[in-house]
Amino acid sequence: MLQVGDQFDHFQIRAHVVQSGTADIYAATDLLSGREVAVKIPHRDLLSDPTQAERFRRELEVVRVLNHPAVQKGLESGVFDKIPYLITEWVDGRLMRDVVAEEAPMPIPKALELIRKIADGVVYCHENGVIHRDLKPENILITTEGQPVIMDFGLVLTKDARRVTYANVSGTSGTPDYMSPERFEGQRGDKRTDIYALGVMLYELIAGRTPYYGDNTMIVISQHQKAPIPRLDQEVRGASPQLAAVVTRALQKNPDDRYPDVNSFLSALDNLEQVDVTLLDKNAPASSTGLPDFLKTQQGKIAIIVGLLVVAALIVAVVASQVR
Repeated sequence: MLQVGDQFDHFQIRAHVVQSGTADIYAATDLLSGREVAVKIPHRDLLSDPTQAERFRRELEVVRVLNHPAVQKGLESGVFDKIPYLITEWVDGRLMRDVVAEEAPMPIPKALELIRKIADGVVYCHENGVIHRDLKPENILITTEGQPVIMDFGLVLTKDARRVTYANVSGTSGTPDYMSPERFEGQRGDKRTDIYALGVMLYELIAGRTPYYGDNTMIVISQHQKAPIPRLDQEVRGASPQLAAVVTRALQKNPDDRYPDVNSFLSALDNLEQVDVTLLDKNAPASSTGLPDFLKTQQGKIAIIVGLLVVAALIVAVVASQVR
């Protein structure tokens, strides 16, 4: 790991910012221009991995062409000492993860405003053929002015990209808390994959936790794939059924049942009074009693009472025999 004061190519390291599963990001000064920048350097032990090398190359290509207030701007890339690197603009602010930790659950209007700004950046990416596939609070910076900036396009999928999963590498890289069910099944994902992540983040901002959680990764994955979608309006006082219906649709297990694009998701948030809430009934979890359907009927209830009376009679008989 580079230390403060080290020089990497024509950049002087000011601080180590964050370490992800695949790379380190540093705050640095460009010694040629004097500009403050962020330097992303992949872990050395991953450079021989063809999957990671291809993903880093793809990220270099993507961030250099994207230009939107909600997307971190790529400035240049290069190779130094046989190590590829990526230079992006320096963003003054803090990670959305820190904002969530300090402010969630936050007021619904504030949460909606933040998600709308993030979604605007996602729309721009999609319009330019870029699917992020790893949207999460750890990959979003919030500037001092409150503008979210999407970063880390390490799992980006472009329209012409070939699959980069190899036999010895999992095809489901990402963070389970925000991954859509199809990604756990090894599918590449599409626009609706990012919509799912937006739904998870919106739920988390308002409820103070993600819709699915557990003691280990496998429990979370199983919930994403099989568990009923929790109703936001039953978790948070003040959340309307219409807002809950928007989140529920974004979190559908089948991508075909989600919003077809982010603009549709945004339109629903902007016109909540027009949202159809019947989806909530269709996604209602099964009764927690676990009783067979027959026992839920009037005849079933009578059978339960009769059974209890029989059991009670047997207990009385056993007690009486012991007394004698």
